[in-house]
Amino acid sequence: MTVFEDLESQVRSYCRNWPVVFDTAKGSRLTDVDGNSYLDFFGGAGALNYGHNPDELKKPLIDYLTRDGVSHGLDMYTRAKGEFLDTFQEIILGPRGLDYKVQFPGPTGANAVESALKLARKITGKEALINFTNAFHGMTLGALSVTGNSMKRGGAGIPLVHSTPMPFDNYFDGKMPDFLWFEKVLDDAGSSLNEPAAVIVETVQGEGGLNPARIEWLQGLEDLCRRKGLLLIVDDVQMGCGRTGPFFSFEVAGIKPDIVTISKSISGYGLPMALVLMKPEHDQWGPGEHNGTFRGNNPAFVTATHTLRTWWTDDTLEKDTVRKGEKIEEGFNRIIADNRGTEMFAKGRGLARGIQFEDEGLAEKVAGKAFEQRLLLETAGPNDEVLKLLPPLTTSDDEIDEGLAIIGESVRTVTGS
Repeated sequence: MTVFEDLESQVRSYCRNWPVVFDTAKGSRLTDVDGNSYLDFFGGAGALNYGHNPDELKKPLIDYLTRDGVSHGLDMYTRAKGEFLDTFQEIILGPRGLDYKVQFPGPTGANAVESALKLARKITGKEALINFTNAFHGMTLGALSVTGNSMKRGGAGIPLVHSTPMPFDNYFDGKMPDFLWFEKVLDDAGSSLNEPAAVIVETVQGEGGLNPARIEWLQGLEDLCRRKGLLLIVDDVQMGCGRTGPFFSFEVAGIKPDIVTISKSISGYGLPMALVLMKPEHDQWGPGEHNGTFRGNNPAFVTATHTLRTWWTDDTLEKDTVRKGEKIEEGFNRIIADNRGTEMFAKGRGLARGIQFEDEGLAEKVAGKAFEQRLLLETAGPNDEVLKLLPPLTTSDDEIDEGLAIIGESVRTVTGS
């Protein structure tokens, strides 16, 4: 592995926790160059909701490439793009009563967020934004300005301005009414708050520690935005595409954001792709006002179209994701009950699940022990205090049981229970 240490930048991160060379991947497993199989509860940080190399998508992709289908098209009209748009309207937007225009920004979640922030400012003519404590929206400068993590913000090297953080749901452990501070500073002419263009929010904070917002909190946030004339942006980059059960994570609250950002698993195959969805009246871009060389990833359009046709024509996957999430929660609660000497609790929604440890460093140690037993996990939260699971939605019940057994043993080993 010396080639990585000799040539690759120090910025590399995940590989430091998993120091093996991976070679092949299928379903919920990766295999290293020595033939060892690893159960993957990391799922490409949410980019592999349907697992590695799903057969349902591989053949259409190979057929498309074999017939010399357009691979790079910027924003030109192509058959692959047209078929995706038709399918997205037919299977996703139409049945949910969502009237959105679709923008293809650069093919990353951060680029989708940058697009959304620029658009909100263009629509309203205002510069300021509202974000939330412990939010994560990406690593580019605009996305970092609405991100909470101090380490990540520190990497910007310049002041990150034009945004004001507000308390996310349950930030005060239920000791303060929802939006008390938010509404007070909005209405107070002496608060020094710059009049905001929009609010950006994750319905479940992933990198921030698997923090799910209550349904009533999300509904209250939408109501506040409507009353105060603020645009509502939902960042569904990690929690969309079925991660919490429904295709969009905000569906359970019955809200309709003004702007939505989508990426990670929208292609279904781990191919780079991103969307910005906006209500038609908010589509105020001029031609080329936000562009990018790789905003037309046609192979990703192909796999995205077949993803929707394979998994989203009915609610089978949605219900199964909810059920599997409850299965993991039950497993976590058993682990917690078996380790009463260690302060920890389960959190999350759907198949975005975690265990938060009160003692610093425990989550990282548990993840390390799990890796020794060939299970891939990551940590989350401002102090990496949460053991975070994002397994593919197609992970089998037997694989979930296998992973829970490894996690349970790892917790016992680390805590000495």
